[in-house]
Amino acid sequence: MSSSSFVVLLGLVLASGASVAQSEADGSSPGVRRIELAPDAPSSAHEIAISAHLSTTFLFDSDLKRDAVELEGRDHFSLVDVGQTTLRLVPSARLNAGERLHLVVRFRDGSAPVSASFLLRAHPAKADPLIEVYRGIRTIETYQQEIREVRAELMRCQGEVARLVAEQNAPGGLSGLVSSGALDEHGVTGRLVTKDVTPAAGDALAATSVKSYRSATGVAVEVRLKLQRGAPPWVAKGATLRGKTGAELKVLRLWQQQPISTGEFVPVVVEADASGAAQGAFSLKLWEEDGPRTITLGNVRFP
Repeated sequence: MSSSSFVVLLGLVLASGASVAQSEADGSSPGVRRIELAPDAPSSAHEIAISAHLSTTFLFDSDLKRDAVELEGRDHFSLVDVGQTTLRLVPSARLNAGERLHLVVRFRDGSAPVSASFLLRAHPAKADPLIEVYRGIRTIETYQQEIREVRAELMRCQGEVARLVAEQNAPGGLSGLVSSGALDEHGVTGRLVTKDVTPAAGDALAATSVKSYRSATGVAVEVRLKLQRGAPPWVAKGATLRGKTGAELKVLRLWQQQPISTGEFVPVVVEADASGAAQGAFSLKLWEEDGPRTITLGNVRFP
């Protein structure tokens, strides 16, 4: 696909919003989660997102019984570090997307509640980085911080709604790109990076062609994927573009022409915000809905 045809493709996607798969709301890392344990409430497992090679840390306001931590599937973790009031988990590559593992911690003083239960749900690419667990009374500072985070998230959502409304009202094709500010006098530059990217071992799909693009406001990757023979159809549900430092680009759109079936070469386009530099090598990861089949491509560079 030439750069000019990709411009038209992005314009049509911006104008119509039609696609087989859409990106998740935000590609950025989630913030701090706060969980309160009521002494008289029935015990229930709080669901926590974990992902292979990503760190998840629990911070408790009470001392733990370090030798009484129960972690299902401990051999699926490359690091299990239990401290006096902390628990850090780093899953290994043995963890498969969609897996659910139970975690139980017990508190040293024996006061109610005596324990806390969590359901660790394996996500293909995202994890809750920090969970604060309050067994007693929270301080006013933590509530104030939570209010600030909620306000920031509200402003982000309002901006996202405004962007979507503006896209729906914009014309299609090149006119839409010009009116949105995505196209300037430099146009859209593209690069064929198929030979440069590094696929991960054991991927469920193969990338037969990889192209990267940059416009005035964003970047995009077009990947043509081929499914293993005899495998059921595959539809991309989410995507991340992560730099070497671990920072992620904000994924704006995930577009797939049709479900991928055996023998077909179907393009998948990931568009991300490039308000930052978006320089250097990135790792692109695509995954399906609640399924273990993913594809990871390293060393993706943009023009």
